[in-house]
Amino acid sequence: MTFLPVWEFPINQESKQFWDAAAQNVLLLPRCSDCGFTIFYPRSICPECRSRNLSWIQMSGKGEVYSYTVTRRTSGRFRSHVPFVIAYVQLDEGPRMLTNVVDCDPNNVSIGMRVEVMFESQDEGKAIPRFKPSQ
Repeated sequence: MTFLPVWEFPINQESKQFWDAAAQNVLLLPRCSDCGFTIFYPRSICPECRSRNLSWIQMSGKGEVYSYTVTRRTSGRFRSHVPFVIAYVQLDEGPRMLTNVVDCDPNNVSIGMRVEVMFESQDEGKAIPRFKPSQ
C-alpha cells in the first residue's frame, strides 16, 4: 500500500546525504564523533553535545516499535490511506524515527514488535523509509 509522507521531508544541506542514501535503499544517519550520539532527524550539530564533528553511518535498518497509533479516520490527502500506522521506531543503533509501519494489519502492530526498514519510492527519484514486521 502506498502512503503519503507522515511529515514533509525537507531536502536541504543537512539532510541531503540521508535522502540520497534512501533513494539507494540505504538508511544512513549522522553520528557524533565526540559523544557517539546517533542523530535523527539529520542535522549538522549534535543535539547532545553541540559538536559539529559528525560522520555518516549506515544503520542496520532493524529496530522495534517504541510507540504507535492507528489512524482510522481522517480528512484531506490521507483519507484514502486509512487505516494506517504512525509509529516511533527505536533503531537498534539508538535513535527513534517517526515513520509508518506497513505491510501488516494495523491491528497486529504492538509495542516491542520487531521491524525492519523498507523504502517506498516517491516521485523524482526520492524514497521514504518505512518499517515492516521482521521476518
